[in-house]
Amino acid sequence: MPARGCGPVDGTPEVTDPGATGGPARTVVLVDPAERVFAGHYPGFPIFPGVCVIEYARLSALATLPEPGDRWTLAAIESTRFLSPVLPGDTLTTELTWARAEDGDAWRCRAAVSTERGRSAQVRLRFAPREDR
Repeated sequence: MPARGCGPVDGTPEVTDPGATGGPARTVVLVDPAERVFAGHYPGFPIFPGVCVIEYARLSALATLPEPGDRWTLAAIESTRFLSPVLPGDTLTTELTWARAEDGDAWRCRAAVSTERGRSAQVRLRFAPREDR
């Protein structure tokens, strides 16, 4: 998995199915009740922030890219739909379906994020090659 910088989440998704057989890739990660974002996000009724769900989807995507390596970067969050809350102690399972973008140079990822209670979010991401700095 590519190196990770500072971000809003503490955990690291584990790849449980790389999707090598043509099906979706899958990752899981425990949303630890000690995640630092819970301290300020609805004290007394903590809910995992949506931006953190997107970050776990991004990290899951980076771990399952069809062309792995450090040459890819998130170019866009094309869409996000939140369907149910993620709570402390939930296990997030992310199913990732990959397709080449129309331009042929980028990858699109559809991420379906679920907890034990069902689907919590749908996220579409676009990854493009890193530009040399």
